[in-house]
Amino acid sequence: MNHATITLLRNARIVLPERVVENASLLIRNGRIAKISNSPISILPAADSEIDLASLTLFPGFIDVHIHGAVGVDSMAASAEDLRRVSEFLASRGVTAWMPTLVPASAAQYKEAIEAIAESLRDQKEIPDGGPRARVVGVHYEGPFVNSERCGALHREHFRPYHGPADLDALPIIKDENAVHMMTLAPEVDGGIDLIRELTRRGWITSIGHTGASVDLLDRAFESGARHLTHFMNAMTPLHHRAPGPVGWGLINDQVTCDLIADSIHLDPAVLKLILRTKGAERISLISDAIAAAGLSDGDYEIWGEKISVKGGRTQNARGNIAGSVITMLDAVRTMLSLGTSEPDVARMASLNPARLLRIDHDCGSVAEEKRADLVALDKTLNTRLIIIGGEIKRNT
Repeated sequence: MNHATITLLRNARIVLPERVVENASLLIRNGRIAKISNSPISILPAADSEIDLASLTLFPGFIDVHIHGAVGVDSMAASAEDLRRVSEFLASRGVTAWMPTLVPASAAQYKEAIEAIAESLRDQKEIPDGGPRARVVGVHYEGPFVNSERCGALHREHFRPYHGPADLDALPIIKDENAVHMMTLAPEVDGGIDLIRELTRRGWITSIGHTGASVDLLDRAFESGARHLTHFMNAMTPLHHRAPGPVGWGLINDQVTCDLIADSIHLDPAVLKLILRTKGAERISLISDAIAAAGLSDGDYEIWGEKISVKGGRTQNARGNIAGSVITMLDAVRTMLSLGTSEPDVARMASLNPARLLRIDHDCGSVAEEKRADLVALDKTLNTRLIIIGGEIKRNT
């Protein structure tokens, strides 16, 4: 692990928000980006250490706002140590921040999961042994206030209507002022619009998903504070020419953002192109929606109290539904680049837009001076070669 106060990365291709800079240098001071330059190294401040990136491409670290687990760990049943293992794995795949995502469950399960996440947040304030780990920045509740007719892989027995603030009070939260809280909900559930208003009042990020809401109701949800759509097109009413629903509403509403599972399974590559052309890279975030089987081989796994099979990278539960993915954000980045998307646009979708959604873009999400040094260096085959989180460096060999 590198404890240097000042580190110079040189000979890099650096992906900035609007362009790529060739043969550039980046100076890290005390965990933040101090200088980006393509001027001669001799005019830059002296560094404690230098790393020659030899034309590797430097992206902002990826941010995954929707991930249930990886390497055999499920966020619903994880200890703080389990979450650290996920963070280590994600860092090796270029992820520098993530939101453990919880499925509808019992009050006891929620309590245990939030306690582990809160402990993980406390522990990560110390410099880790063995290299940097992806930061846990909060929690994403996927449900329980969602439509039972659009359940996807979620378990209906834990779905709930919303009667008032007491129902929200019953959900445990992370008692850390910096922790981000996000919820995916369906506005058509009983009390759904009131729920959106209350979440907005409390400072939560509200996203619409697992829904069959009408355009009129979606407009009301927007007016109440919902500005985002979860795993767009999946677990929502399909587009119909006489009933546009959430898909049509999302495609034409420029004030609404969405996230996508870019694994070419949840969405066909042609549909990914359609969404990108319609929404534009500035309104799209990439997510993994990965489950505990991510990072492992094909096989059968016991997750969320049922058997989920993975074959050829496709998940399936006993009901025949796709049950999350086994990709990482790196895989999503590769998919979007393979479709001809520019590197700045992919960086926006994998880093800056997720940071904006979580309201942490003042601190991270792009390669810019004064922001955290959360970076990933990719080679020409799009494999991670160097990961930097808060200035702490780890090499992948």
